[in-house]
Amino acid sequence: MLTGTPQSPSQPGHSMQIHGTLHGGILCDIADAAMGLAFASTLAPEETLTTVELKITLSPVWRARLRAEGTVVQRGQTMGYVECTITDEENRLVAKAASTCMVLRGQKAAGR
Repeated sequence: MLTGTPQSPSQPGHSMQIHGTLHGGILCDIADAAMGLAFASTLAPEETLTTVELKITLSPVWRARLRAEGTVVQRGQTMGYVECTITDEENRLVAKAASTCMVLRGQKAAGR
């Protein structure tokens, strides 16, 4: 199992919805980072990646210390499938995400 695990505290402020919950885009960004780290661990030095599809299901978060764990489920020659769970400090599920990543090589990987 390959994992990427960023951790982030949710804080009141500009990243909150008008109702006081953490903006879903922040959770999506955290999940994308975790899945990207996990998938990047499968790449050769001359390869890079891009996300081509991302889906997330989430629960409201008011204030919590978050942990995201990305896991590579399938890695093919060109495409891969990655999943992520985001939990709070009490290990309660906050979000579940899935992503399809594309491996870039040669000119497509240049400058990335």
